[in-house]
Amino acid sequence: MRLLLRVFLFFFLLAGAPPSGIAAGVNMVVDPKTINNIKTHLSVLTEDIGERSVTIPRNLIKTQMYIESFYRKIGVSVDSETYPYRNRSVANIVAEIAFNENPKKRYLLGAHYDSVSGTVGADDNASAIAVQLEVARRLSRIKEPDAPDVAVQFVSFALEEPPVYGTRFMGSRVYARKAKKRLQRIDGMICLEMVGYTCHEAGCQAYPFPLSLMNYPKEGNFIGVVGNFSSRRLTRKIWESFQKNRSLPVIKLTVPFSSWLLPSVRLSDHASFWDQGYRAVMITDTAFYRNPHYHLQSDRLDTLDLTFMAELVDSLTDFFTSSQ
Repeated sequence: MRLLLRVFLFFFLLAGAPPSGIAAGVNMVVDPKTINNIKTHLSVLTEDIGERSVTIPRNLIKTQMYIESFYRKIGVSVDSETYPYRNRSVANIVAEIAFNENPKKRYLLGAHYDSVSGTVGADDNASAIAVQLEVARRLSRIKEPDAPDVAVQFVSFALEEPPVYGTRFMGSRVYARKAKKRLQRIDGMICLEMVGYTCHEAGCQAYPFPLSLMNYPKEGNFIGVVGNFSSRRLTRKIWESFQKNRSLPVIKLTVPFSSWLLPSVRLSDHASFWDQGYRAVMITDTAFYRNPHYHLQSDRLDTLDLTFMAELVDSLTDFFTSSQ
């Protein structure tokens, strides 16, 4: 019992005090084009293509082709790293925007593009792919002398959902293992996991224990930044940067022991990078702690908050362009 109390105390100290008041910053004006672009991505992924589960390989290929064609359209080189899964091949899609040969920071912005069987996965995880692509579009437009001293690699992971989740065939596990083997430098991996759903009724936002005992917001209008102890500086750096955008409330959480004591926080691609020793965070709308459509057929485009997603594009772009 004494050990358990110490663990929870350690957890509370890492989590920090719940947010209060309004962070200093400015209300960013969202570009309507960004909202329209996000809607286009979501429409293609969830309506034109539809379910993107491992049980429908042709739709995974269609999604891969769409993402690849987008990067070529904005003038960014893209490569697909294939790997075997059962009797077929799947692919992690990799693009990179680097403003010089030896950047001060190298980040990876990742998101899985598959959906769970039986759903078109608008929030899970087409929302993340849409935000990922629009951040790439923004960065691709930056020219000298305003170019930041960073490189951002964009990786869209093939498989994350069951029955592949937790196996060696997860796209992020495949990529993270290879990255570690080839000594790839990643100063911070940022995982986008369900970033499009908001709710505004008191009590619509839930939390896992012991966070449910703390004074966190009861409305689901914020974005969460979650990291493990080794990634605490990255977590804080992103959180501080995001606070400049008052239009997108943000809270942060640092979990001990890479969240083995809070398994629900490991349920995405960031954990693959934690397990390889990389600094990584998950950016999320908190998934099933907020979104009642999680893994259901009702997880559709018309349930999402496109302005919320566009605000996240703004905050991420600002983080990358001002990162030191």
